[in-house]
Amino acid sequence: MAITRGATARLVASLAVVALAAAGCGGKGGSDKPTDGTAKGQPIIIGMDEDSTGPGASYSTIAGKTIRLAVQEINDKGGVLGRPLRLVVENDESDPTKVPAVLQKLHSQGAKALFLQSGSAAVMQAKSTLTQLSLPAIAPTGVTATLVEPPNNELIYMLANTTKDWAQVYCGAFKAANINKIGILTDDTTTIAALNKSLLAGMSCVTIVATEKGAANASDLSAQIARLKNANPDAVLVTSVGGAFEVLAQNTLAAQLKGKPRFSLASIGNQPSSWKLANPGALEGLVFMGSINPENLRTKALVDFLKQKNGDSYQVTAYDAQGWDSVQLLKLAIEKAGGPDDPKKLNEAMQSITGYPATFGQASFTLSFSASKHLGADGACGLSLIEFGADNKPKGPWVTFQPPCSN
Repeated sequence: MAITRGATARLVASLAVVALAAAGCGGKGGSDKPTDGTAKGQPIIIGMDEDSTGPGASYSTIAGKTIRLAVQEINDKGGVLGRPLRLVVENDESDPTKVPAVLQKLHSQGAKALFLQSGSAAVMQAKSTLTQLSLPAIAPTGVTATLVEPPNNELIYMLANTTKDWAQVYCGAFKAANINKIGILTDDTTTIAALNKSLLAGMSCVTIVATEKGAANASDLSAQIARLKNANPDAVLVTSVGGAFEVLAQNTLAAQLKGKPRFSLASIGNQPSSWKLANPGALEGLVFMGSINPENLRTKALVDFLKQKNGDSYQVTAYDAQGWDSVQLLKLAIEKAGGPDDPKKLNEAMQSITGYPATFGQASFTLSFSASKHLGADGACGLSLIEFGADNKPKGPWVTFQPPCSN
């Protein structure tokens, strides 16, 4: 299903209308149980495996909230083929051992498709269970390419640029900034262990002079950062799921390696609640891998909508946009398949979506799928390097380097 420029314009217009409607209603936040709205047909059950209490909760709940809002917006406008979407939600705590039981439970509740909003290690474990259950699934915020690679990848899809693209962008950034040696500070979660394996393998452009690890619930990283300082890197890259670990890491780095260039994953940029916990000015100069670009009109329309729903102070993240797009993509696939009840048709319909104009990334960024392409990102322009300002808030694109957009 090719998405034309006209469709892009209609999507932007639709989001703008939704934002205006939300302003009149004055609603705040997304309910755990979106209502059926004006749709009156038999509900279409969609399952969501959402880590709301484990190590992935800091980002999973952000996307989960916007997924609920997207479902509610669709229901308010008549549903899908006249039928409302209805979410059923379970929590695997990003624990791979809990995943099979969670997915089985969602299936038993009638789910026709799934959102896997959890840690990468947990989503990896989901693949074989999806095959057993014949359930198509989207991992809205997944970034590890192995999630959609064989084996058992026939039914799983992801949107965002992977760590392979991240590695290329970091290398471009390091070259532009004349950085040749880096130090790594990482947490001990299984999600980041899997991410590091892929990301760091693609960064042969620099020499990693030291790697230090801390517990995700650490209260002190001084020793690790002292050892990084002794290794004398040109810059430090922090890889973590975010949250308290990332704040502690950036606070300590700002104090002990003042003036040393710092880079991070998307986590810190997509977790506004963490910015408030950082010491004054501790995030200034930190560059993170972002996906929210103000030049993308679809992003702007989504920002307007979410601010109307969540308040003017709400900071929209890539997790919001990827959650929103996942719901819209599933809606398209259900419409294309003529309904949700035949998993084979639904899966084939998902594979037929091409040129979908994403609400994240640069203005021309699109998502496309096929039988052999379950990673939606069309090129590296779903990424932007963003720099923090002195107020501990992102101030805009990093002027030294931005990934080229070729699509």
